[in-house]
Amino acid sequence: MERYCEQEKNCLRVYVPRELDHHEADRLKQEADFFIETGQVKTLVFDFAGTEFMDSSGIGVIIGRSRKMGYFGGEVYAEHLSGRILKIFKVSGLHTLIRTSVPKQQKEREGENHNA
Repeated sequence: MERYCEQEKNCLRVYVPRELDHHEADRLKQEADFFIETGQVKTLVFDFAGTEFMDSSGIGVIIGRSRKMGYFGGEVYAEHLSGRILKIFKVSGLHTLIRTSVPKQQKEREGENHNA
């Protein structure tokens, strides 16, 4: 089974799979919750570097982990969002809940200012 999470000190990095659908969302949720519920995670970073697709169950997992981190007083970030995933973030409203980090080249290409 593929591992999604890597913890370094108080930062948990979640490597989002290529396709975050119902099947992958449940496994990612369980693994992330295991780390978050220890109370030692203060920063959660979703890394979308290899992600090409995300459905509503993936959006739900991200929202749920964001809320859970809020209960523990932590912060949530998303990085390496492709154009497609960034569009999903905007349409779903995730960009208002989670700070995003977009590569400088992509910002220049799209001519937009994103949360950093």
